[in-house]
Amino acid sequence: MMTRSAAKSIVLVGGGHTHALVLNALKAAPLAGADVTVINPGKTAPYSGMLPGFVAGHYTRQELDIDLAALCRRVGANLIDGKAVAMNLERKTVQLENGTDLNYDLASVDVGITSRMDALPGFQKYGVPAKPLDRFSRQWDRFRNQSGPKHVAIIGGGIAGAELAMAMAWALRQHDDAVSVTLLDRSKILSANSTQTQNRIRRELKANAVDVREGVDVAEVTAASVVFADGTETPANFIVGAAGATPHDWITDTGLILDAGFIEVSDTLETSAPGVFAVGDCAHMGFAPRPKAGVYAVRQAPVLLQNLRNSMLGDALQMYDPQSDYLKLVSLGGKRAFGEKEVGALQDTLFGGSKTTLIAAL
Repeated sequence: MMTRSAAKSIVLVGGGHTHALVLNALKAAPLAGADVTVINPGKTAPYSGMLPGFVAGHYTRQELDIDLAALCRRVGANLIDGKAVAMNLERKTVQLENGTDLNYDLASVDVGITSRMDALPGFQKYGVPAKPLDRFSRQWDRFRNQSGPKHVAIIGGGIAGAELAMAMAWALRQHDDAVSVTLLDRSKILSANSTQTQNRIRRELKANAVDVREGVDVAEVTAASVVFADGTETPANFIVGAAGATPHDWITDTGLILDAGFIEVSDTLETSAPGVFAVGDCAHMGFAPRPKAGVYAVRQAPVLLQNLRNSMLGDALQMYDPQSDYLKLVSLGGKRAFGEKEVGALQDTLFGGSKTTLIAAL
């Protein structure tokens, strides 16, 4: 049995879904002989599954948050309210924004992604990336509660952009008639989704009075508008970036093997550096590529916890086998959702297609 002097230092970088679930599981299954530290910019972390409901006004800002501080207190973990900006794999340290270095024996990275558009002129000053969620949720809360006309533009017409557009339109029109919500895409919106899904969500966007503009090239954002390459513009005093998933810059310099900036992991969730794991949206599962979705982060949690335990004991690591598909729920602004999931051979025969869809009350 390990003594206190031989305790292993386990550092969880980021308060994403996987790490939050690992912390929750530690109450029933503690890591004996380990000192666990969580690094996160803030004592809480927003739960992404509730974001559309929060944006639409169905949940309060407080209800959106996972209380990391409470989770840490419950299991005797240490929470550092700060931001990781670098890792040194040789020295086994994580550097914080304030210059502090934190030593680790084992580490896991769960910092999510960002949707900022630094290359777009004016975006850093006037735009709001949809991720990280903490900054976005704070700025949206402030905007929707202020007085005056509200003109929203969402750049990026994927599922995330469409969902935000409907939630924003629903929330603002409950209190103010001087509202416009515009969804922008340089190509076609929802192009990665099935025709059935596209048609359904297009109808819902129309029902929510969201103005959809496709085939537009955004050239600049200002304090009052989105400017297009042809010189035309659309009024906007709240501009959201929801186009694509971008890894955090500091990951590039870690020395870890990456794929398009995301941390490559094996089927044990371990990175190219032994004893360093990566989970959630910041990780790329090269062994079984999947879209960025919270369902994978949730199901990685028990495997990560077991592999931290096994690493301490010198045992073989457990493999993670991600499911091939999952139920995709899209909030439609009000308290309704559209769902899509692939079905098996028998259901495929019954429903007459490779997918079936449903409408469900939330």
